[in-house]
Amino acid sequence: MLILTDVQKVVLSIQPRSAAGNIALVDGKPVWHVSDDAILGLEVSEDGFSATAITTGRLGNARVGVDVDADLGDGVSTISGVIDIEVKASEAVSLDVSAGTPNAK
Repeated sequence: MLILTDVQKVVLSIQPRSAAGNIALVDGKPVWHVSDDAILGLEVSEDGFSATAITTGRLGNARVGVDVDADLGDGVSTISGVIDIEVKASEAVSLDVSAGTPNAK
């Protein structure tokens, strides 16, 4: 699991591979999705082979997935990849001081 703080972003990228581990082609543009867009936003590159995951400020876990068509012909053979991301609070940079209700002595 990738861990980010609530003030970070990260570039995610894909590289399709054949069963022998060689770089492989895919048909069409990859499709990216996120399980909880309240935790992470996605900015997908023009070619679809990378996306920037941007934290929204909310803490929690989200799964980013991407689907591609591995069939180079007329058919469709979808393969998918996922990465789980946990967003945690960043370090403290300020301190709030509050007062309770005043009472008689």
